[in-house]
Parts: sequence; structure tokens; C-alpha cells
Amino acid sequence: MASNEQSYKVGETKGRTEEKTKGMMENVGEKAQAAKDKTKDVAQSAKEKTKGTAQAARDKTYDTTQAGHGHENTGGGILQQTEEKVKGIAEGATQAVKQTFGMQHDEDVPVDRPTHHRTP
Repeated sequence: MASNEQSYKVGETKGRTEEKTKGMMENVGEKAQAAKDKTKDVAQSAKEKTKGTAQAARDKTYDTTQAGHGHENTGGGILQQTEEKVKGIAEGATQAVKQTFGMQHDEDVPVDRPTHHRTP
């Protein structure tokens, strides 16, 4: 009879172990999903913030260039050259940030300016 009792206890222990294992696996799965969701939210937030910063840089560049338009002739074209340099730098910085975060799409690349890519 000890053999039947031992078999019963082994089966009972096995059942409890399987139940605990299943519970632990569900818990791990829930935590993994929560981590995935949080990572997605953080990435989306960073993407939006970067996009906002890039837009602010574009706006600032535009404002700066518009303010300098009335003085182009008096500076012998220096302001015009400076304007173009500032625009180029701002656009380059914008594209670099977008490329770094994987946010650059075909519609983001200006048609009249080539995008400079660095090769690793």
C-alpha cells in the first residue's frame, strides 16, 4: 500500500508544481508585456519630442532668415550667405536627429537639398 500512497503523493506534488509553474509563467508574460508597452510609450514620446524640437529649429531658422531679408543689400550679400549656411546647418541637424531615431521618411528629405549620409 505504501507504493500506491507514494504514487498518489507524487502525482499530487506534480500537479501542484505544474500549477505553480503555470502561474509563474503567466506572471512573467504579463511583466514582459508591461515592459514592452512601457518601452513603446517611451520611444513614442522621444519621437514626438524630437519631432517637436526639429520643428522648433526649423521655425527659428525661418524667423531668423525672415528678419534678415530687409538687410541683404546693405551687407553686400553677407546676410544672404549666412542665411543659407544657417538653413543648411539646421536642416542637416534635423535630418541627423531624425536618422538617429529612425524617423526619417522619404517625404522628410528635401527635394532641393541632398541628404548627406555617413557610412560606417
